[in-house]
This record gives sequence, C-alpha cells and structure tokens, in this order.
Amino acid sequence: MSNGKVILDEAAIRRALTRIAHEIIERNRGVSDCVIVGIKTRGIFLARRLAERIRRIEGVELPIGELDITLYRDDRTETGVLPEVKETQVPDITGKKVILVDDVLYTGRTVRSAMDALIDIGRPQMIQLAVLVDRGHRELPIRPDYVGKNVPTSRSEVVSVSVVEVDQQDQVMITT
Repeated sequence: MSNGKVILDEAAIRRALTRIAHEIIERNRGVSDCVIVGIKTRGIFLARRLAERIRRIEGVELPIGELDITLYRDDRTETGVLPEVKETQVPDITGKKVILVDDVLYTGRTVRSAMDALIDIGRPQMIQLAVLVDRGHRELPIRPDYVGKNVPTSRSEVVSVSVVEVDQQDQVMITT
C-alpha cells in the first residue's frame, strides 16, 4: 500500500457524526422507538458516538446494540478458517426503528448480513442505515439513509477507518 491520503480527520468525523445525528432526529421526528445498532467492530464505536450526540440534543438515552455478523457472512467458507464469533448484544428491536451503523459501505454484503442477523433477533418496524463513508461499488440493492461522506473510489483502492477506541486516532484514509 502506498499513496495514502487522509480524507476525513478527527474534526471532519466529529462534524459528520453530528450531522447524521441531527438527520436521524429529523427524519424520525424525534427518537422515540429508535434503537441504534453498530456492526462490529468500528460500527459499534460510531453507534455509541451517535447515541451520545442524540442524547445531548434530545435528552433521550437510546438503547445501543452490538452486532457480530460473522456467522451471516456469505464469504466465510471461502477461507476454510472457522470464524471467531464475537458477542452480539442487541436490545429488543421488535416494533422499533433500528438505526444500523457501519463505518464503510462498499458492496452491501456486510449490511445484508447484518439485516439477516437483526431479523433473526426480532421484527423491527424498519431498518435505517447510517455509514461514515459510502465508497460505491454496490453488488446488492442497498442504499444508506445517512452518509458522513460519499467517496468515489476504484475497486483497487482501500478505505480504512480508524477510531480512537481501537486505533488510538480518528481518521479515514484512502490508499492505492
């Protein structure tokens, strides 16, 4: 990997998440009956940050879930390695508006797996998708409801999201 370029720094990520929080509140006319669920790993940290922003704006503590989609992935048999399943902790989602949060939207396969997992857990009223970065190249008809930044990419480029909770810094980088 060479030619790395930071496309979102810490301040840009903070602004994007604040904007998404406001959009979630506006689109749902408040946040009653909303649950935020982050896709492991980095999606959960972004979900927690969104929930905190919504709490500061609306004064409402939203239930937060952590979703591990390892067993739902359609590519897990290709490697021949048994997947390591991490813990899934999702509050009751039946009849709720679920805001599914991920760091990067690419082919749509991760989101499809996450929706399968959610539907196995309960019957949400609706599922909305919030992503920090939408890089295009969809293989499935999946579209985000909330986007931090649209980043046109080639398939050979790699979009890496770093969050301080895991990577000791907040940034989004694109490498060729």
